[in-house]
Amino acid sequence: RPGTTRLDTSRPDPDALVALAAREGHGRLKVFLGAAPGVGKTWEMLAAGRQRAADKLDVVIGVVETHGRAETEAQIGTLPVLPRRAIAYRGQVLHEFDLDAALARRPGLILIDELAHTNAPGSRHAKRWEDVAELLATGIDVWATLNVQHLESLNDAVVRITGVRVTETLPDRVLQMANAIELIDLPTAELQARLTEGRIYRPDVARRALEGFFREGNLVALREMALRRAAEHVDADVRDYMRSHDISGPWPAGERVMVLVGPDRSSEPAIRHAKRLADALRAPLIALHVERRGDTLEVHTPLALAAQLGAEIETRAAGDVVAAALDVAIARNVTQIVIGRGRPPLLRRLAGHTLSMQLLRRAPAYAMHIVPAEPVGPRRRRLALPIPVWGWAVSVALVAGVTCAGLLVGQVVPQEAIGMVYLAAVVASALVAGMAPALATAALGFLSWNFFLIPPRFTFSIDSRRDLIAIVVFAGVALATGGLAGRVRAEARGAQARIEGLRRISAFSRKLGEPTTEPDLLAEIARQAASLVKQALVLTAAGDDIAIRVAEPPATVGANALDEGSWAAARWAFANQEPTGRGTATLPSADWRFLPLRTVRGKLGVLGVRAPGLIDPSLLQAVEALADQASVALERVRLARDSAQHAAQGETQKLRTALLNSLSHDLRTPLAGIRAGAGTLAASWEELAPAIRLDLLHSIEEDVARMTRFLGNIMDMTRLESGEIVPRLGPVSVQEVVEAAIGRLPAAPLIAANLPDLHVLADATLLEQVLFNVLDNAVKYSPTGAPIRVSGSVGGSLFELAVADEGSGIAPGDLPHVFDSFYRAHRGDRVAAGTGLGLAIARGLVEAMGGSIAAASPRLDLPRDGNPGTIVTIRLPLAL
Repeated sequence: RPGTTRLDTSRPDPDALVALAAREGHGRLKVFLGAAPGVGKTWEMLAAGRQRAADKLDVVIGVVETHGRAETEAQIGTLPVLPRRAIAYRGQVLHEFDLDAALARRPGLILIDELAHTNAPGSRHAKRWEDVAELLATGIDVWATLNVQHLESLNDAVVRITGVRVTETLPDRVLQMANAIELIDLPTAELQARLTEGRIYRPDVARRALEGFFREGNLVALREMALRRAAEHVDADVRDYMRSHDISGPWPAGERVMVLVGPDRSSEPAIRHAKRLADALRAPLIALHVERRGDTLEVHTPLALAAQLGAEIETRAAGDVVAAALDVAIARNVTQIVIGRGRPPLLRRLAGHTLSMQLLRRAPAYAMHIVPAEPVGPRRRRLALPIPVWGWAVSVALVAGVTCAGLLVGQVVPQEAIGMVYLAAVVASALVAGMAPALATAALGFLSWNFFLIPPRFTFSIDSRRDLIAIVVFAGVALATGGLAGRVRAEARGAQARIEGLRRISAFSRKLGEPTTEPDLLAEIARQAASLVKQALVLTAAGDDIAIRVAEPPATVGANALDEGSWAAARWAFANQEPTGRGTATLPSADWRFLPLRTVRGKLGVLGVRAPGLIDPSLLQAVEALADQASVALERVRLARDSAQHAAQGETQKLRTALLNSLSHDLRTPLAGIRAGAGTLAASWEELAPAIRLDLLHSIEEDVARMTRFLGNIMDMTRLESGEIVPRLGPVSVQEVVEAAIGRLPAAPLIAANLPDLHVLADATLLEQVLFNVLDNAVKYSPTGAPIRVSGSVGGSLFELAVADEGSGIAPGDLPHVFDSFYRAHRGDRVAAGTGLGLAIARGLVEAMGGSIAAASPRLDLPRDGNPGTIVTIRLPLAL
């Protein structure tokens, strides 16, 4: 196509077409964006909605906040309003947007006010914009209102300007979802006048607002933010349209600056100039590096500078730098291109193949800025070999070897065949040493072939036309083959470097994903960093300062390894979250280089590394990748720790609540009985018959015993959890312990059968308490008069003591919890009496003695007369 600068213009941008296809079937979102409250966003949305309703479109108001403004309420008119959904929360009823009603109604257009609103707990989504996203996904068009100060990325800026922290925010990508933005704006004086007249807030509130958020300077700054966001959205629409319609551009609708970053010294001055230009034009800045011949490692510092200055980094892998640069410029609608002058070779300058000349020829639609390199002092002429000496040695050795072989077999092998061997030497040189030695091999091979092997020998002459053609073809093929082989080698090295970088990142992720505690993770971070640069340490916050948490290797890097300058660099890196120390622009005299460890939640620490010399750029890239991975891993471990702490606190609170409930219930009943019995005896002792007095005294005694038993259980549970109970293990007779426990429950129908005369390894007192608790629990859950059987058997090296009742059994859902503290099973619709501590204490005591306890209701699902019953089995090791 005439006048285009793009290499391939045969079709629109595939990514743009995919983005358009992704929007098919989705609803369209229009945002009425305001610079401040009171500018008329809701009024304008309602007025436009009424106009669309007049055009026969099904328009519904999903939610509107009039804030008592008569003008806004009047704009509702005859538009239908969806009823809001009532949600009970903390003793009050909140009314929220009813998403389900909107989906069921499915209007052609729905109006949603206050897009950044936070929904009440219990709603399907936490934020109102998430409700809107679901509506859009079903194909419903939405109009919504939003103030610019609610954008998350502007939150800190709004605080600095207004002194007010906006608590309700939404991600910037929500605004990017919008198909259209309508900016609602008012001059500052007019908005303040509306506020003074009471058309926005009540007069008393308006006066305070004029002295705070609605000061003139605040409003001017917020207007600028809103205008910029609207302009950015329009600019993105222009670029999407150009890409989807294959328009090469650039369209000068808005300025955008791109700087080309290369491996020479001119890159950094070009980046600084581009930053100044972008600031002057108030334009975005893009830093582009085109990977070529493995030079990516040499541009690490300039790219880091570009990122530090706020540029968006773009990288491409291509052999034609100009074509790649123009592709990016067209895709991003760049208008200004900045490059460094550099010092290209003389032949390239004479041939007009410098980067600046090619851009001037092939990119006439762009404004070009060519920045000279910074002066580096008087130039000294010295020999500088771009290729190591061994590369040139390989070139000479290959040519010499082929020549010697040709002299030996020259009488047998035709000279044309020997010329092919020289071509093989050129290819070998290119693959081993690179393009420059390959070209040198081609030149030396040509001269050697002509001088030593082509008649007349030992003279530079051509005897026939055949020799002339052979030499010309040889020279052309050798140069082309050497150049191509050298380029393939360079690209292979670059690909290998990228693969190695990805391998390191993958290894970091795998290694840093293994530790589950913070000390282990910090040690692994230090080990991984030290494997790259010999010495490393990790510092984290310690009060108002930072401290070394781990060092690697410990023998050479310790707490006293940092001198005063290094400590200053480490503190600066932590405080300002910027790389500092050796090789950076901040405190470069320090021996160490410090990289901040940070995430979106804040500062985590600092990673310090030190090498004998300057850190190789490739290793520095790996260290920075490690720092990023370490930040994520450290955040993961800390979040897991916090989650565990919250879970433990939750369990503690549940136990505390259960204890208080148990205390209030289980102490109230016996206390009430004691109080009633004692009061009756005190008031009517003489009038009461002796039998009644005795019965009341027995009741008081039983209630006191019940309270004592309850408090004893509480104390036993506390001692178990604190580890105060230490069993005294020894041979214990099973029969004696069972008889003692049964003796403590004389009224219960207990049957001890099949008890062998054996001894188990246990604590006699604790085992008796365990058996008493199990028997007492069986009595509670058994019908009156139903027998409870105690039996024993030997299984290997363990003795099994079983207590079986004929009660109602334990449901499968209750079985995993019957030994939990304060857990009480249900009897029908009632909870069984008791504290829920008896079996929990039994399990704790049994486990303290090295045994186990389990419960089962094996006959629960079998049809039988009566109750299925429960079997509690205690397993203890036999005494040898």
